[in-house]
Amino acid sequence: ARDSLATGQMQVAAASSLSAPASGSIAAVAAAVQPSVVQLDVTSDAGSGTGSGFILRNDGYIVTNNHVAGSAKSAGSIKVSFADGTTADGTLVGANPGYDIAVVKVDRTNLDAIAMGSSAGLVVGDSVIAVGSPLGLQGTVTTGIVSALNRPVTAGGEGEMAFINAIQTDAAINPGNSGGPLVDSTGAVIGVNSAIASMSAGAGQPGSIGLGFAIPIDTVKRIVDEIISSGTSSTPVIGVKLEMAFTGPGAKVAEITG
Repeated sequence: ARDSLATGQMQVAAASSLSAPASGSIAAVAAAVQPSVVQLDVTSDAGSGTGSGFILRNDGYIVTNNHVAGSAKSAGSIKVSFADGTTADGTLVGANPGYDIAVVKVDRTNLDAIAMGSSAGLVVGDSVIAVGSPLGLQGTVTTGIVSALNRPVTAGGEGEMAFINAIQTDAAINPGNSGGPLVDSTGAVIGVNSAIASMSAGAGQPGSIGLGFAIPIDTVKRIVDEIISSGTSSTPVIGVKLEMAFTGPGAKVAEITG
């Protein structure tokens, strides 16, 4: 048949060519990062939801968004699903709602911790890869570039809003990607995926239109260190709401919030 391989030798060659992604390719980066990315299924009095996270340390500390895991603070449960198919119960160590960051701990060791990068040297046009569980589809990989830097955006859940200077990317980010890593071309995490823009506030969940936003990892590092060491982290806010549609230089204040 036309679609069949003609010889056993050709079969061996084809299998061999698919077994090892080229170093530095998107496939190689994805293969290196995926063992460090987890899915979080959170149930609380506020309901249930699915998000993403990444393994910060091999002794069980996981970074995610506050709007993913923060509702489990007083009552609820966190189920952590790893890339190898195993699961573990997670405990919320602490959170910073102002920057939409939370830390979850599982009672496991020898985990695959993600490589930590820096967001300080990012420039528009840098290649990035997002990994997470959009709509519960664990291990999903999307790619794009840094579209802009220092975007003033809001993230978070109902009643707890975070105000961040975000990394903007056109890598597809959808509901469920929240808390997952945005990594650079070396596989080092440079941001935490947290929000997307949508065309309208119509019925149903919004989907990707190529406008995703991530919290810069240099900000995340400080907050996470505080949470792990003390169980809490707080940050000052300026007390104003910004006009998000403003396109001029700087920022425009829409109202004073306190």
